[in-house]
Amino acid sequence: MGGGAVAVTGDTTGWSHLLDPTRKWYKDRRLFTLNAWIFLFLITSATNGYDGSMMNGLQSVKQWETDFNNPKGSMLGLLNAIQNIGSLGAYPFAPYVSDGIGRRPTVLLGAAIMCAATAIQTASTSVRMFIGARFLIGFGLTFAANAAPMMVTEIAYPPHRAALTSMYNSLWYAGSIIAAWTTYGSFKIPSSWSWRLPSLLQGLPSILQVFLVWFAPESPRWLVSKGRDIQALKTLAYYHANGNEHDPLVQYEFEEIKAAISFDKTVASNVGYKSLFTSPGNRKRLRIIVALAFFSQWSGNGLVSYYLNKVFDAIGITDNTTQLLINGILQIWNLLIALLASFLVERLGRRFLFLTSCVGMLIFFTLQTVCSAIFAQNGSQGAAHSVIAFIFLFYAAYDIAFTPLIVSYTVEILPFQIRAKGFTIFNFAVSLSIIFNQYVNPVALGKLAWKYYIVYCCWIAFELIYCYLFVIETKNRTLEETAALFDGEDALEQIAHEAAAHTGVEVHEDADKSSDS
Repeated sequence: MGGGAVAVTGDTTGWSHLLDPTRKWYKDRRLFTLNAWIFLFLITSATNGYDGSMMNGLQSVKQWETDFNNPKGSMLGLLNAIQNIGSLGAYPFAPYVSDGIGRRPTVLLGAAIMCAATAIQTASTSVRMFIGARFLIGFGLTFAANAAPMMVTEIAYPPHRAALTSMYNSLWYAGSIIAAWTTYGSFKIPSSWSWRLPSLLQGLPSILQVFLVWFAPESPRWLVSKGRDIQALKTLAYYHANGNEHDPLVQYEFEEIKAAISFDKTVASNVGYKSLFTSPGNRKRLRIIVALAFFSQWSGNGLVSYYLNKVFDAIGITDNTTQLLINGILQIWNLLIALLASFLVERLGRRFLFLTSCVGMLIFFTLQTVCSAIFAQNGSQGAAHSVIAFIFLFYAAYDIAFTPLIVSYTVEILPFQIRAKGFTIFNFAVSLSIIFNQYVNPVALGKLAWKYYIVYCCWIAFELIYCYLFVIETKNRTLEETAALFDGEDALEQIAHEAAAHTGVEVHEDADKSSDS
């Protein structure tokens, strides 16, 4: 079966020569269907993005402030943070559910909880009821958000995997856009529906998942891990080769998946949380994913994500309509940049995008700080307008790496056996950083004003140094090759050789040897 040589290298993918060059997803019915199912899982991120933008917008809705007694200070911080506190409550269970019952049922469970929670939030008659509903939204979201990106990366057609998995976090802004423009359109409604309508629409992605997710395929990686090899092979063949189980690409994928899962169990001992700390390769993974989790929220973006109105108030833009309009345009800008970056991941590489992002953020946030200081001193309108411009440029820099890559990079560098648990640690770190932001940022902004921005300037400089030292390039590798990259070349070669041995594919250890052959 299959011929040709597989190069175990970062320059050429092991499966590239096994692809049918005439097979385009928009012309192939089964690939089109697969990508449609993947989109169903991608919209989980939109639910999360919707929440931040909705809460941002509701702070400019007078009826919401009236109904909830004009929350400020610590109460406002709690209203924003409670969803992430709810997420903390689900983190101990989410990875075990994802690995135990499967990716697909776990998404369904999370979506069902969010549907119920959204209904309670919409019907809230008190601050306590609203807070309780938001806690449940965070609790349910954790299950869906743990399983969905893993499902995407584990079932995607190999050439599409990097872009589609990177789109997961990029679609955070799709939810954010809908929330921003919904609150902009509804805030003048002379009743509580000015805030209930945006709250109700938050449940739409979850409703779609509840009704449709059972028709989607299960992760072939999860199926192999449960000994359901035949079903895994049929799933790969159906979507990746129009049902041909003997297709060279399908056979190589299938055998590589089995080899990688076997390696993790028997050689690397990658089972359970303990292995995340005992294995040198896993410690390398852990220091990257935890750092990226905090970087993703502590780069200054948290100020605009939840407290944009306070940032605008500080530069004299106090009109609610103007604030909501800028917020809506900013979310569209963010989505466009993030999606563009998602499609450049394989071409430019992860490391290049991370470093470019850090440099851009440092430059533009520093300039935003300078202009904010100038406005504070003399009230210059030019400085105020420059702050808005630098917010957009800062987000462009942020979006080229920290929006598309933090999730896709995390799930691809983790081996299957610890992917759910490692991803939970990543999400736990994100929640901790967000909770810190939501409690500290409003207080610090109130007391320090623009001087608080200096803290973030210093932190972004640290991020740049850290990414330069520790982020490893993973472009143009299969999912199993990428995960094994941290365990050394021997692990990488063992998995590739074992997969090739069952498919009749010759393996070269690197690109130079491949070309010599």
